[in-house]
Amino acid sequence: MAFQCEDDETPLTQEEERMELDIDKQAIIDFAATSVCNASTECKYIGFGSKPCGGPWSYIIYTTSIDTDKLELWIEDYNNKEADFNAKWGVFSDCSIANPPTSISCENNVCIPVF
Repeated sequence: MAFQCEDDETPLTQEEERMELDIDKQAIIDFAATSVCNASTECKYIGFGSKPCGGPWSYIIYTTSIDTDKLELWIEDYNNKEADFNAKWGVFSDCSIANPPTSISCENNVCIPVF
């Protein structure tokens, strides 16, 4: 008896794909928020998201107190997925540029960005 495997996966709708991205986005934000700064950690930032016109939507502030390799790879993956989503669904936005922080200071174990 022969069996045929059929691909029963129905493609996700735009809304379902956006929901998946939003879930990933919140998980990344929550992970970055677990970082703390002090004399032995460094405050950093990274572009987050992919605007349809190019560049990030915003910047995530984090410290070296967490697994920065994990965070940076996770954000890179998220940014690529959002860029693919934008292209697939013809998403558009304003073409304003999100400016990175000019500096970041550590106050009460929290990195505070200055724009």
